[in-house]
This record gives sequence, C-alpha cells and structure tokens, in this order.
Amino acid sequence: MITTERDMSDVILRLKRVAGQVEGLVRMIEREEECSQIITQFQAAKAALDNTFSLVLHRNLKECVSNDDSKNVEKILKLISKQ
Repeated sequence: MITTERDMSDVILRLKRVAGQVEGLVRMIEREEECSQIITQFQAAKAALDNTFSLVLHRNLKECVSNDDSKNVEKILKLISKQ
C-alpha cells in the first residue's frame, strides 16, 4: 500500500519515466543503433525500475512494521524471496 497521495504520485511519475525509457529502447532497437548504447539504456531503465521497486518495498515494509502487521510482512518477504 502506498500511504499518501504524494507517495503515489512519486511512484507513478517514476514508472512513467521508466515507460519512456523502455519506449526509447524499442526505438533504438528498431533503428538498429549501436549495441553498447542499447545496453547502456537497458541498464538505466533497469536501475530506475529497481530503485522504484525498492522505494515501494521500503514504504510498505515500514508501514507494516509500524502497524505491527506481521501477516503482511510475511507476504512481502515471500514475494521478495521468489526473485
């Protein structure tokens, strides 16, 4: 759960940026641009998505722990361990 409207807006903005990066990657591949440039853009998009995931994970765990919600903490930990 994303706790505030500001938090939700931040996550949505980050995800839109990632979507833009992925769209750019598609165009680069379609234009057959240099492999090293494509790899660099892949890494940037992956890092942006990983950072957003970490942010959402941190916020959710923090909220669950502060609410003493061990059931949801367990669910989150199970999801993480599947990666």
